[in-house]
Amino acid sequence: MTEYISHGAASSRVPRRILNSLLASLAAGVVPRTGAPYVAIGRKEEIGAFLSDLENVSEGGASMRFLIGRYGSGKSFLMQLVRGYALERDFLTADADLSPERRLYGTGGTGVATYRELMKNLASKASPDGGALPRIIARWIGQLQAEIGEADETGEALCRRVSESLRDVEFMVGGFDFARVVTAYYRAYMAGDDEKMSACLCWLRGEFSSKTEARSALGIPVSVIIDDDNWYDFIKVFAVLARKIGYRGFVVFIDECVNLYKIVHRVSRENNYEKILSMFNDALQGKAEGLLLVLGGTPQFLEDPRRGLFSYEALRSRLCDSRFFDPEFKNLIGPVIRLRRLSDDELYALIVRVTALYAECYGTAPRLGEADMVRFLQFCLSRAGADALMTPREILRDYMTVLGILMQNPNTDFDALLARVAGEGADCGTPCAEKAPETGEKNAPAAPRSNAFDPNDIIL
Repeated sequence: MTEYISHGAASSRVPRRILNSLLASLAAGVVPRTGAPYVAIGRKEEIGAFLSDLENVSEGGASMRFLIGRYGSGKSFLMQLVRGYALERDFLTADADLSPERRLYGTGGTGVATYRELMKNLASKASPDGGALPRIIARWIGQLQAEIGEADETGEALCRRVSESLRDVEFMVGGFDFARVVTAYYRAYMAGDDEKMSACLCWLRGEFSSKTEARSALGIPVSVIIDDDNWYDFIKVFAVLARKIGYRGFVVFIDECVNLYKIVHRVSRENNYEKILSMFNDALQGKAEGLLLVLGGTPQFLEDPRRGLFSYEALRSRLCDSRFFDPEFKNLIGPVIRLRRLSDDELYALIVRVTALYAECYGTAPRLGEADMVRFLQFCLSRAGADALMTPREILRDYMTVLGILMQNPNTDFDALLARVAGEGADCGTPCAEKAPETGEKNAPAAPRSNAFDPNDIIL
């Protein structure tokens, strides 16, 4: 387990570039793409469920998860955390956020735009920031060349070995052309033809708009290109290829699925839900190999009976809770993972850790003691409805603001800042009810104590 970073400890192991990016992301309320493990608190059970899925995928299985939570509850953060775990374990990963221009199904390029975004963010352990496709293929070339040895001067033995490795892929939808293009890439590589190699990568990334354009650039008679209708079939082909070339599997993260819920046109929305149903059936019925799909969305995206996934009967019957389920019970085996609110002790541990990172970044100790941190958290959690609606994003944004004000305004202290906000009736940024609870201590965390939380239960 990564070392636990406690309050007051110097976080010298955090690279400066990552530290600056991490704190800037937290202050802006966006998910950091790098450095997420340094502020990862809790979610041990959810991460354990995903790690179990990764083991299943590494053995040739497939799985699909729906990560459901309110805005700011930590869906995207958890995805980035799991993405890091997958890369460390030698999986390929790809991630994309849906938008009005990127959907699972659509016309005019909105479907294949999602595929292109996934390919742009394709990552491996050696290329964690994306754009890994050329390096992945180069790794495979190196492995095959090492197996064949130096006797293959013409490269024909290597091309035959590539064709043999891709034979299983040819029987999949789109697999024949996929194998042809990959083989053409190898021939271009052996011939030193950079232009042909670039054309092959363009085809694999779904960048050709017509078959005529693709044939002209590739110089081979491909019968299909990756488009709005078939892009998911090539995701499955990529998953098989990943295992063929030595990776443990392929993990795909698709976030902001609430944008499908926002589609006004019913037929278009249901076409996207039909695509989700197809993906779900493939993963759970063994029609995909070495593939983990993770979709992130809000409770409305899942449960709204008019426009959410539950409006599509085939999905509702698969994803709705059993009559035996109760929110007080944990059930992380099913396809839907609902993010719980972090406990008060976990939220306290979170702001303690952010304080230590802030001190490391700016080289000065923040003018906040443990008692001040507890009072800040008590203030945030004492508003009506905060117990259910308060999210880590809202707390961190406000806390980063407090740290910044105190550092840049030496004449201001925390007591005066808190009194001003309390006097204005502010609610610490949470969309809770205006009416305050009868007692301000109802949801407040206990005073800090040495055993408030167990560092072994905190995942970095």
